[in-house]
Amino acid sequence: MLRYNTSMMEHAAPIRWQAYEHEHIERNRDWFVALGIAAVSIALISALLGNILFGILILVAAVTLAVLAKSPPPLVQFEVSDRGIRVAGTMHKYEEIIAFWVEDHDVHPPVLLVDTIKWLSPNLVIPIEGVDHRQVRAFLAERCEEKPMKEPISHKILEFFGL
Repeated sequence: MLRYNTSMMEHAAPIRWQAYEHEHIERNRDWFVALGIAAVSIALISALLGNILFGILILVAAVTLAVLAKSPPPLVQFEVSDRGIRVAGTMHKYEEIIAFWVEDHDVHPPVLLVDTIKWLSPNLVIPIEGVDHRQVRAFLAERCEEKPMKEPISHKILEFFGL
């Protein structure tokens, strides 16, 4: 596994860009009505079966999903530097990164997939906009292992719901 050694390399200028956290899909009124009907139906069935708490949880989850689907994603600052990969205010150091992959086929914009040892954020999916994805790949290839990866299913499910 390649690891970054500061004694062997000179410091390179960081690569910075901004991108939206995810693509915002505008939902029409029918989507929200369908979400409401599904949530109320599941909550009623849950109450009939004697599990009122689960029914309340479903309704709260549906309202949360509707609010998140309605609001646009934030514009996030990304940076790849000698220290690691910064996503908004969180630095992911190279010691915490297992591998990376730049997915540029059939994807627009290209995405940087990063596998980390962190428990709460084991997989990062970072859109690359406004900079050359080949430059990002070359920069990271000098500092950590490059391994082919696919976008996690959980991320695709959240993207489907517009989250």
